[in-house]
Amino acid sequence: MARTTHPELHRTDRIGWLRAAVLGANDGIVSTASLMLGVAAASTGQHELLVAGSAALVAGAMSMAAGEYVSVASQADTETADLARERAELHAQPEAEHLELASIYVARGLSPSLAREVASQLMAHDALGAHARDELGLSSTLVSQPVQAALTSAATFSAGAALPLITACLVPPAYLAWMVSGVSLVCLTGLGALAAHAGGARVFKASARVAFWGVLAMGLTTGLGKLFGAVYA
Repeated sequence: MARTTHPELHRTDRIGWLRAAVLGANDGIVSTASLMLGVAAASTGQHELLVAGSAALVAGAMSMAAGEYVSVASQADTETADLARERAELHAQPEAEHLELASIYVARGLSPSLAREVASQLMAHDALGAHARDELGLSSTLVSQPVQAALTSAATFSAGAALPLITACLVPPAYLAWMVSGVSLVCLTGLGALAAHAGGARVFKASARVAFWGVLAMGLTTGLGKLFGAVYA
């Protein structure tokens, strides 16, 4: 019988770095542009505006790196502890672990006899791997990588934050607020589309979602800037 094959493209292996990259770039654009618009609305000069934006880039990149590393490292610690506990249980009571794995396969639709046979063969091949995957929900494609997440977030935050800063350096002061907000909105929409394409999701929905929250953040900070600028004028 002739065998037929077809290529399958799955994107779950991109989840770790893609999430960190999108979060970093989105936060870099939104937070820096919003801060700059708020400062500009308070009638601050262009020099002060660029200083504030540069400080936001550096502080935000370090904050993103630290936050991603700590959160993902905490997740990795939990995964390591779960694996250690599972390894000890496999050593202490292999029969109970075999029944536990078989019951998982029965719940997924296998007959009890077939589930026991599948559990036996998988445990003979890699008992800890089978339990990690089917009992704990852990796999090599979704394993936590703190350093990768931290570096990705810091780099993409810096790249995102640089966009409104570069715009503010190039445009005349009279058009600064409009150009920073416009360029930031275009970049946010493009970021949403790019992330959706990389993850195989719907482009329009992702772009609209990112643009909505960006507009909301920039609008609120601009309003606050005008409010405080009027109060302290």
